[in-house]
Order: sequence, then structure tokens, then C-alpha cells
Amino acid sequence: MTDPVPLLQVEGLRVEFPTRRGVLVAVDGVSFHIDAGEVLGVVGESGAGKSLTGAAVIGLLEPPGRIASGQIRFEGQRIDNLRPERMRRLRGRSIAMVFQDPLTSLNPLYSIARQLTETIRTHLDLDEAAARKRAIELLDEVGIPAAARRIDEYPHQFSGGMRQRVVIALALAANPKLIIADEPTTALDVSIQAQIIALLKRLCAEHGTAVMLVTHDMGVIAETADRVAVMYAGRIVEVGDVQQVIGDARHPYTHGLMGSIPMIGHDVERLVQIDGAMPRLTEIPAGCAFNPRCPRALPRCRSERPELVSAAGAQVACWLFDGAGSDR
Repeated sequence: MTDPVPLLQVEGLRVEFPTRRGVLVAVDGVSFHIDAGEVLGVVGESGAGKSLTGAAVIGLLEPPGRIASGQIRFEGQRIDNLRPERMRRLRGRSIAMVFQDPLTSLNPLYSIARQLTETIRTHLDLDEAAARKRAIELLDEVGIPAAARRIDEYPHQFSGGMRQRVVIALALAANPKLIIADEPTTALDVSIQAQIIALLKRLCAEHGTAVMLVTHDMGVIAETADRVAVMYAGRIVEVGDVQQVIGDARHPYTHGLMGSIPMIGHDVERLVQIDGAMPRLTEIPAGCAFNPRCPRALPRCRSERPELVSAAGAQVACWLFDGAGSDR
């Protein structure tokens, strides 16, 4: 019996930005998959390439950014080489996106009703009355109180958390199979973050929608994701089941991220600090890009790039582990 085809399969993705000083590589050889109904968390510091990976999947790379190599397959069909018109039909209908700032997704000049009904009618064969009814149902589903009344209001009349709920309703408008959520809780208060996380989890369970959750917050990943991919300097350095990666991080970078999070019940005098900063695209070192900041770097880390290998149930790109997953 053959294994089922993943909903999304990314293989060897490379994103480049041509400049007058040469070509900058922002995403370098990234491979991962997402199954139907699964939440994959993509985590890392700012500049790791997380958002660019999501933008590449949905075909929203800003020029001069381009996919230089690799393949992106959705339901087994390649989509990275689709013509713009075909990609527009796929975007919103089968793959939707939730951005960090809801004001970048909502037009301040149009009512919520107009924006939702236009999106619904673009992708579904519904008349105006049926589209408005579905829009109200969506607002109610994402937790907007008095949805039938508030649907005729404008974005500025909603709080930040409520605007993000509207954006999630927009993403769900055509019943997509995959949602790419790019830092959906970063601009919100902690209590509102928890509500949005709970909302995403519930909607995934009820609709069977898969989610690629892009964030720098390991706490959000721990609460939401089934699996996690840790990115650093445009590459995936560790990927595996979320509980396994969080409970027993293998890569020194992942270990540092986990050690920097305060935890209730853990009495430590000082949290872990990862010295240094993410390298600029013009200054990515040879070998493992993390080697200048790594407390366990080996001589070969400075000259040879490690590939992902199996290590205790996860996959890790680190010379501390061999192909059998044993710690050197």
C-alpha cells in the first residue's frame, strides 16, 4: 500500500534576490511537508526566512525575489510554475493566508460586509444574499459578537483582536484546504493571543484545514502545532513532532530557543542566551550557518554544511549527530 500524498510538499526550495552586488540567497534548500488537517509550526528568529517560505508557497514573493530552484506541490500537483491567473484561482480557494497585521489585509474604505461577500462570490457560486448570509455565519464562527449588525461596520471600528478574527473569516471564506498564518498573534495582547490560538485549533479540528503557522514564539508553537520546523539563516535545522522537539531539542539552536523561555515550576537563576545575532544575507558563514554562535561547534562545522539526518525521532542538520542519530 502506497503512502498518501501530503497536502503540501516543498522540496529543495531556494529563494533568491538579485542585487547589484550579487545574488542574495534568503531561503536555501528548504524541504518539508504538511498533511491534511495538520498544523506545522515554522519557528525561528527574525530573518530566518520563515515568512518568505510562506510567501513562496502561496505565490506572493515581492520582486525581485524569485524561486530559483526546487518544487512546491499541492495535492500532488506542482504549483510553483503556474501562470499568474491559475495561481490567483488557487490562492484563496484552496490556499489562504492570514497576515501579521490585519490592516494590511483589510481595505479601510470598504465595509466588512463588502470585503467578505466579494471574496466569497469570487470563489463560490453564490448570489449576493447567500454570500451575505455566509459572511455573517463566518463572523459568528470566529467569535465576532452581534455579527449580523457588525458586518456593515468598517475595519477601524474593530479592535486589533477582532480585526484578526475578521481576517481569519476571510481566509476561511472559500473553505481552503491550507491556511498559511504568518505571525497571526504577534501584534496582539497575550490574552487575545490565547483566544486566536484557541480559535485556529478549533477551526482546524472542525474543518480539517491544514495550517502552516509561521512564528518566532515557541510558546505559540507548543500550544498549537502538531509538528515544528526550526529555521535558521534560510535553512531548516530541525524538524519533528512538537512535543519531541520541545521536550528534547537536539540542535544547539533549538536548545537555545527553548532555554530562553521562562517556565512555571522551573527554578533557574538565569535563562539561556544565544550570543550574537542572525547573520545578514551578505554575511552567511561557510559550513553550518549557526557555527559562530554555537557553543558546541566542531572544526568541520566551519567548512561543511550538514544535511538533515534522523536523531531520536526528529531530523536534525547538525554534525553532532550521525546518520543513525547517535550523539557524537
